[in-house]
Amino acid sequence: MTATAQATATVDKDWWRGAVIYQIYPRSYQDSNGDGIGDLKGITARLPHIAALGADAIWISPFFTSPMKDFGYDVSNYVDVDPMFGTLADFDGMIAEAHRLGIKVMIDLVMSHTSDQHAWFVESRSSRNNPKADWYVWADPRPDGTPPNNWLSIFGGSAWAWDPTRMQYFLHNFLTSQPDLNLHNAEVQNELLDMTRFWLKRGVDGFRLDTINFYFHDKELRDNPALAPERRNASTAPAVNPYNFQEHIYDKNRPENIAFLKRFRAVLDEFPAIAAVGEVGDSQRGLEIVGEYTSGNDKMQMCYAFEFLAPEPPTPESIAAVQGAFAKAAPEGWACWAFSNHDVVRHVSRWGAHIADREAFAKMMAALLLTQRGSVCIYQGEELGLTEADIAFEDLQDPYGIQFWPEFKGRDGCRTPMVWDSHALHSGFSTTEKPWLPIPVEHNLKAVDTQQGVENSVLEQYRRFIAFRRQHPAFAKGGMEFLPIQGDGEVVVYTRTLGNETVLCMFNMSAAPASADLPEGNWEMLDGHGFESKSDNKKVELPAWGAYFARHA
Repeated sequence: MTATAQATATVDKDWWRGAVIYQIYPRSYQDSNGDGIGDLKGITARLPHIAALGADAIWISPFFTSPMKDFGYDVSNYVDVDPMFGTLADFDGMIAEAHRLGIKVMIDLVMSHTSDQHAWFVESRSSRNNPKADWYVWADPRPDGTPPNNWLSIFGGSAWAWDPTRMQYFLHNFLTSQPDLNLHNAEVQNELLDMTRFWLKRGVDGFRLDTINFYFHDKELRDNPALAPERRNASTAPAVNPYNFQEHIYDKNRPENIAFLKRFRAVLDEFPAIAAVGEVGDSQRGLEIVGEYTSGNDKMQMCYAFEFLAPEPPTPESIAAVQGAFAKAAPEGWACWAFSNHDVVRHVSRWGAHIADREAFAKMMAALLLTQRGSVCIYQGEELGLTEADIAFEDLQDPYGIQFWPEFKGRDGCRTPMVWDSHALHSGFSTTEKPWLPIPVEHNLKAVDTQQGVENSVLEQYRRFIAFRRQHPAFAKGGMEFLPIQGDGEVVVYTRTLGNETVLCMFNMSAAPASADLPEGNWEMLDGHGFESKSDNKKVELPAWGAYFARHA
């Protein structure tokens, strides 16, 4: 067997199943050149931190050429690095170092829309008959000059913007500077697939697909129906946004998406071991869509919905309900769960604002996340127990927050720079006078140097528990069975099973001690996970925010 054939034969095509993926927001991870903004060389320099954490992969939010109206999610060139973040050579260096450390690299693809400064849109808006005239979603006004239908933008107001050159409206599900691509056009699909190959040839191991259920729109441009008040959910858009007042069946979630995802998967399968996770942004049909997009082994390997990114804290009942609903909606599918990301309030604040011992809460939540059935995304700073930063209006950068201030303060509070060194300027993030977002004092007190090597710190608990997860493959790839809720309704109990190993998990999701009965059978208490609970082989005594793990003997 040749070396190449042997390498191909030993590739783990299933590496993504149960992977721990660490999300990097590049503007805020590490600034290597002193301009106040993080970059690719900065990421490369900090990869040892991620390797020490035990993550299997990184997901990097967009670093492509962009006017940065939405901080990289408005792409003006899909096949180059924005000078703010470095060069293609810097990207190649980062890939090489990540692979040397055994870390897979996933990048964020934004294929539902571009920047209005993208050459494609510049040409498309120049006339109604140019070669790219149909590459975006254009429509004539109604007879009275108003937009063609009632579709709304996630960033507020109509999803249609008027263009005086074409005397037509164009669709934008997000900012007006983010026009939607027309994926009904086969040429657009081909360009996006070629772009995907460009990054695969540079060595990426996979992709996170932004707003995956927004790719197609209804060709007939039919109005969305109203959504009854009791069905409105604020997980996709903040409660103050009228976007929540509609059932989004015509502006997204279209059936045509399935065929395109199959084309996309076929491109991934041209390479040895590539994986993709799709972001499904829908408050009503999220898990149902995840099931559609991950079924059959010919579309997405995994998707994540917004169930655990919602404002409401998880409870024993809701965790069982979400996993049960996912198993029903996607019996063949695979989930990727996250409690925090770059778009939502950090979960230690979102769910734990009134909790006295936030560190204990953060540790319990980490273990809860890392024992769910599915893959896991950890957002930078989560491993430090960072809280949501309170950003003054004059320091806001996020257009979403500026639009809805003060009822919704935007996403800057979860995007502040990573804190590395409590004794250094700007916590070791940058040598500039003023970084792009301020760093709160309370974050500096939780910097990596203050927690590293401190046994009871949140950081060391994340490292410890990820190592514990690795020791027990049932957590990554095993089945999951929920047992009756215990205590006074605050203790969630489930097992994870793979092959001959069954691991029992108990979590006290409350600020008071709780007791729980061990299930029938012989259980051997496990250690090495960082939690201390007492058991007499019949009953378990769990401290506040405590956890217990045992293996079926």
